[in-house]
Amino acid sequence: MYQLDRFYISISFIFLEAVTKKLFINMKKLFFVVAAVSISSALSAQKDSSFKTLEDVVITATKFPKKQSETGKVLTVISRQQLERSSGKDLSQLLNEQTGIIINGATSNPGKDKSVFLRGAKSEYTVILIDGVPVTDPSGVGGAFDLRLLPIDQIERIEILKGSQSTLYGSDAIAGVINIITKKAGAKKIGTNGMLSYGSMHTVKATASVNGATSVLDYNIGYTYFNTKGISEATDKTGNGNFDKDGYKQNAVNINLGIKATSKLKISPYLRTADYKGNYDADAFTDGNGKYESDFLNTGVNTQYQLAKGSISAMYGYSKTNRVFKTGFGDFDYKGRFNNAEVFFNYDLHKHLQLLTGINYQQLKMLDTNAVPKNPAVNFVSPYVSLYLRNLQGFNLELGGRYNSHSKYGNTFTYSFNPSYLLNKNTKLFFNYSTGFKAPTLSQLYGQWGSNANLKPEKSNSVEGGIQADLAKDKLSLRVVAFNRTIKDAITYGQGFSYINQDKQHDKGFEIEPSFIVNNKITVRTSYAFVDGEITTKNSGKDTTYYNLIRRPKHSFGINIAIQATDKLFISTNLKTFSKRKDLFYNPANFYAAEEVSLKAYALWDVYAEYAAYKKKLIVFADAKNITNSKFTEVYGYNTLGFTINTGIRFKL
Repeated sequence: MYQLDRFYISISFIFLEAVTKKLFINMKKLFFVVAAVSISSALSAQKDSSFKTLEDVVITATKFPKKQSETGKVLTVISRQQLERSSGKDLSQLLNEQTGIIINGATSNPGKDKSVFLRGAKSEYTVILIDGVPVTDPSGVGGAFDLRLLPIDQIERIEILKGSQSTLYGSDAIAGVINIITKKAGAKKIGTNGMLSYGSMHTVKATASVNGATSVLDYNIGYTYFNTKGISEATDKTGNGNFDKDGYKQNAVNINLGIKATSKLKISPYLRTADYKGNYDADAFTDGNGKYESDFLNTGVNTQYQLAKGSISAMYGYSKTNRVFKTGFGDFDYKGRFNNAEVFFNYDLHKHLQLLTGINYQQLKMLDTNAVPKNPAVNFVSPYVSLYLRNLQGFNLELGGRYNSHSKYGNTFTYSFNPSYLLNKNTKLFFNYSTGFKAPTLSQLYGQWGSNANLKPEKSNSVEGGIQADLAKDKLSLRVVAFNRTIKDAITYGQGFSYINQDKQHDKGFEIEPSFIVNNKITVRTSYAFVDGEITTKNSGKDTTYYNLIRRPKHSFGINIAIQATDKLFISTNLKTFSKRKDLFYNPANFYAAEEVSLKAYALWDVYAEYAAYKKKLIVFADAKNITNSKFTEVYGYNTLGFTINTGIRFKL
């Protein structure tokens, strides 16, 4: 469910309607006592430990394995261990902790829509991949993937690639790419694991999976159940407390198979399904009894053939998304279909020169008989090529280009230039210049609300540069990045309740990420991100420029302290602050004219603890969020979560 969809539905709903906490307190106290004792005992420990971030091998930066020291891309990895220690969170809450990423709605009612703002850019400028294959919803306002559809317990690893990536990942990758890598094989022939938790708002989560590996087959089959009574989605300004709670329920299945057809050929079919349903309110500050449902099917196959000096990969993915908003005045349906096929080839031409070349086909279809034309669809074909100069006395370079042939907008060429230089094997200097292309979505062109078939495609150019280093005998990791992004013919939602092109969107900012190891028991990670943005358009023949990064803070700061207090006890605490923001309130008392409002700055402090028993096969955990019970607003007129706690167990057999 997307915010604009819900805004439109709220207008219709209100118009038509006008016409006709003791257990948790004790747990909180116990939690802090244990944390204090454990921190005290951990401070005395000393043992060698180190950061070696430049040695991390990643896939998303180049589509094949490569050390971070050999690429100039800005990439963040969320490891399996970090994911396991996020059992009390959902995917949006985990991403919201990362530098330069704001997930609006992450700390609102669990069923509320989630918007990804990467470096200040709108959700539709970030491509979501699952195991390297893009997923999208052509029926959505911006075509963005719904993060609620993928449970965190089914994820093995996440790679976040920042900056324009249109050469490798095509249309939409103007701000970056989030590659969600799901769980695959187990460590033995047959293994099982699961999780059961209970917490605030009568929240229940249960997961179970079976996985394994043989010489021919590896597999992982997982199931997730989630149910919460939630809170009232809308804020009750009357103070009477009469607004009902808006619950949320989800089921999800993830199946991954890996078939070793030969010693060089692996075929990996997959199937993912998810469905959720819940309640939503009529509008900001307005209670209601609306209901929504969504179901998602994602299936396909990934194939890889190993060569002596490279590999050939073929991917096919099909996504089907159905969403419906139910009201007493009718149902509002949204149905999207997405086909993606890609073949690419990487090869070592020389010890210092690598080649990547491929071709990508995408078809997007929106099932809507009210659209003109009915059930509109577009497709495009994109061949691409990149050359990588590798480790030439510390110098690395990526030079790439992509040719986009779109069924409505014709042909466009995008390219990237990405040099980096490694000093003394522990300090990397990097620079990136890239261009991008984004076609309007089917919803923006032909949808039920505010569509405009005359929209132009958006074109971007992005510059970023910085330094990444592992210092102080690998006890200190530091990355500093500055970026500048310009989007021409930016698509926005205008005052006339219609999508329009505006002259230029200009965003800029920087990120600082220092992390250090106190000793083998304590690791501290900190971050600061700044983003600023403005849009320029013509008004009565004159250029006007104004700040327009709605719901996005200019300043955000985070600190995470992880403590391995004993061999069995782990504790972490995370603090993130968000500066004041602006929002738009479509006031029904003023014919839904957009009114600018200010949202106050706030801070969120979370604490997590786990204890391992029975040879670490059983983990007991507790996850407390917003422990100061901070009062804040993510979306004007809608509630956010106060102090919550979830406790549970994870097991492996």
